[in-house]
Amino acid sequence: MEIQPIVVIHGGAWAIPDSLVEKSLEGVKTAATIALELLQSGKSALDAVEAAVSSLENDPTFDAGTGSVLNSKGEVEMDSMIMEGENLRCGSVACVSNVKNPVQLARHIMEHTDHVMLVGPGAVDYAKENNFPMVPTDQLVTTEAVKTWETFVKYNKAVKTLFNGVVCSNGVPEMNGYVKNLNNII
Repeated sequence: MEIQPIVVIHGGAWAIPDSLVEKSLEGVKTAATIALELLQSGKSALDAVEAAVSSLENDPTFDAGTGSVLNSKGEVEMDSMIMEGENLRCGSVACVSNVKNPVQLARHIMEHTDHVMLVGPGAVDYAKENNFPMVPTDQLVTTEAVKTWETFVKYNKAVKTLFNGVVCSNGVPEMNGYVKNLNNII
């Protein structure tokens, strides 16, 4: 009996906004199609995974690569990991900026170094030394990511300013013993 490959892709573990549902479905279908075609042509599962994740990193709908979520300073810091199951090897990067496809860099680290992870500027330097495609930050940031970050900054400022950082056990800000609704503030 011949084994037929099956590819399962998810585009992140979050409540997808209605405005992104269709694009998210298109993006995961594209990634799955790319992976399945590679598997059917005899390529390895590792090749298929790298290509599928690269597809998601290239799609601004997702928060990896292009479309990255901004950190608290409004900067792009991307992480990626890839693992090969036969020998349990893995490679990863964390806090990288300007690398077009962090998953490709993670795989290179797995296959060409003794490291499991490279982080921050050292990982970016390694990417440059090994001729990985680099892109300006503005190519990784979407308008939606900036809006989300601006909302975070306003919320964080409101919590710190109005509530002195006091938070109830359920995570809702509290002021003078009363739980307040921040929607009216931000």
